[in-house]
Amino acid sequence: QVQLVESGGGLVQPGGSLRLSCAASGFTLDYYAIGWFRQAPGKEREGVSCTSARDGKIYYADSVRGRFTISRDNAKNTVYLQMNSLKPEDTAIYYCAAEDNYYCSAFDVTPGGPYEYEYWGQGTQVTVSS
Repeated sequence: QVQLVESGGGLVQPGGSLRLSCAASGFTLDYYAIGWFRQAPGKEREGVSCTSARDGKIYYADSVRGRFTISRDNAKNTVYLQMNSLKPEDTAIYYCAAEDNYYCSAFDVTPGGPYEYEYWGQGTQVTVSS
């Protein structure tokens, strides 16, 4: 069964950190560009970060650049999103998605997309609050 499963979300105070994981089963992440997206209540989904599978390029939304770091561990078939210096406005459901392409050609930070990705995870809730 092909699926992506996110984990690592939770409740954290402003300034805190979380590491999200995106584990794949049924296919090999090494052949796919992987994106992280988020959707806050009442808002459209937006792109957060993307990692290409071949050329090492990484993309970040301006709102998270310098605070979030995306990485992949092909041996574990998992992509991570390390989130530091979290702010209340980072509160959202975070999703990972696999693009059937080595490169982040479908990645877009524009709210609402469209985001042409082959597989999506079910999402993990991140809440930043004191």
